[in-house]
Amino acid sequence: MNNKAEDPNLWNDASEAQKLMRERQQLDDSISGVRALEQQLSDNIELVEMGEEEGDDAIVTEAEDALKALRTEANRRQVEAMLSGEADANDTYVEVHSGAGGTESQDWANMLLRMYIRWAERQGYKVEVLEVHEGEEAGIKSATILVKGHNAYGWMKTESGVHRLVRISPYDSNARRHTSFSSIWVYPVIDESINIEINESDCRIDTYRSSGAGGQHVNTTDSAVRITHIPTGIVVACQQERSQHKNRAKAWDMLRARLYEAELKKREEAANAEAASKTDIGWGHQIRSYVLQPYQLVKDLRTGVESTAPDDVLNGDLNEFMEAALAHRISGKPDAAIADVD
Repeated sequence: MNNKAEDPNLWNDASEAQKLMRERQQLDDSISGVRALEQQLSDNIELVEMGEEEGDDAIVTEAEDALKALRTEANRRQVEAMLSGEADANDTYVEVHSGAGGTESQDWANMLLRMYIRWAERQGYKVEVLEVHEGEEAGIKSATILVKGHNAYGWMKTESGVHRLVRISPYDSNARRHTSFSSIWVYPVIDESINIEINESDCRIDTYRSSGAGGQHVNTTDSAVRITHIPTGIVVACQQERSQHKNRAKAWDMLRARLYEAELKKREEAANAEAASKTDIGWGHQIRSYVLQPYQLVKDLRTGVESTAPDDVLNGDLNEFMEAALAHRISGKPDAAIADVD
């Protein structure tokens, strides 16, 4: 790839050149990451040995803490190496939909939206908000974001499903405990290498005025676009741009991506028909509970992974859950998360 990158004729085809440079950078990052792990492992082992020889417990403790952090990073990279699906490396769309329950569920949907934006920012990914349908009193009825970054879809694909929240409601004057549900739908951005044909006669296109908080930036034209694919019932919407033409183009891209994801799901279900454990991540199935009252616990119902720090999870600390879910999805075993090595 380095030799190809030095070819003076490479940029005669800008698209191919950019694809080569992206792949080259991704491989370089992976190789550099492994070499850095090897070097840090060697350095900290030497520190432990030196501390033991000199009787310096502080050095030994510091080096052991560094090795534990290194183990976590190595486990993450090991799971990431399993992301070999044809769309795993792509950017991803994430849809959030509130369940029944009015303001409670709409507030919970907004909390989930914030959680995924925080997670993406922690990974160094870029986030674009494509569409938000706000609730009447608080929260959101639905929203769609675009997460841009290498392996964004691969990491996020196991988040599709129903998420359950139990808490003392801030909207209940009697301070009663409420249970709320919201759904997450994750599907990949498809590039030019994937061809999805859509018959426009199978689609209904609606335009409407973008929603928002108002003020001088409120959109006064019907620029938002919603496309319904009648045979499948899939609905996508975009209101990010002021131009109806641009929103329409993005909505078509989203629809192609949703149809592609639906085909991927069909293939996976067909391939794993005999393994019922692999079908619990689809739409309409609860995958995770977030309990804030009467105790604090976040539990993934597929893998058994738990956290007693829900505030951290809701601030985007999701990697442990994603790693376990990916390992589970690949192997089909609930306890398939990468084991730590003492």
